Amino acid sequence: MDERKLIDAINHLNIWKQGDQRAPHKPLLILYALAKLQNRDQQWLNYNVAGEDLRKLLIDFGPLRKSQYPEQPFVRLTSDHIWQLSIPSESIDRNNIKDKWLKNNQVAGGFSDEVYRLLKNDPNLIIKIAQMVLDTHFPESIHDEILDAVGLDLSYTYKKVKKRAPEFREKILIAYGYSCAVCGFNVRLGHKLIGIEAAHIKWHQAGGPDIETNGIALCAMHHKLFDLGAFTITRDHKLLASQHAHGTHGLEEWLLRYDQNVIGKPREGIYLPQGQYLDWHVREVFKG
Repeated sequence: MDERKLIDAINHLNIWKQGDQRAPHKPLLILYALAKLQNRDQQWLNYNVAGEDLRKLLIDFGPLRKSQYPEQPFVRLTSDHIWQLSIPSESIDRNNIKDKWLKNNQVAGGFSDEVYRLLKNDPNLIIKIAQMVLDTHFPESIHDEILDAVGLDLSYTYKKVKKRAPEFREKILIAYGYSCAVCGFNVRLGHKLIGIEAAHIKWHQAGGPDIETNGIALCAMHHKLFDLGAFTITRDHKLLASQHAHGTHGLEEWLLRYDQNVIGKPREGIYLPQGQYLDWHVREVFKG
């Protein structure tokens, strides 16, 4: 295993697919394991602890589901040849992986010995892999929240390369009159527009296209709230706030006051958000 092969493995993870549903289980586990290696030089993760930590990450950064299954990526990441378990893989029934069984048997998992040595000897490679995982599976607006949650520090030299179409932002801002579609924020400092961003409705990382009908102009705060699932937009273009959102300062001002309000629409009707992208956000991002 060398750096090239590791990067290739990360770029070609075997991710569960069913339509356009999100499955961030393996990416979140990799980020969690990278943080443990970076902070504690820890290779092996006991499932009793890691499983519960991963469950919380899936609740916070995965799609809303009745149940979360951290045991699945903990075992199935071995098929990507970068992960190993403390017990022989053949001793686990992959058609019937059980959270309780992993806990009762004190199963641990971690990067394979080759991958561990490679990452340990090159701290910047940890950063490079982490940034690749973030860019591939999550929108930039919530990268900091994920990094804080797992405990990763990316303050090194690696620079990510954005793959989205550069004209997407300008098209969306023009369509919405350079104003946030939720709160109308459009402050400028001199000639410079401040804090207005082009948000994908269906994430770029989930195959959402760089077109006007899959975009909306939002201020930085509402962009972050949107990508974290604190609110969504219905097919009749109303903002719907998550019942799981709570707080004292800012909740009313930034979220509840807009609940059930019709959001600002683009100047041209042909650029209205398409229902298929709004539906995806409701299913795969909204915490409601």
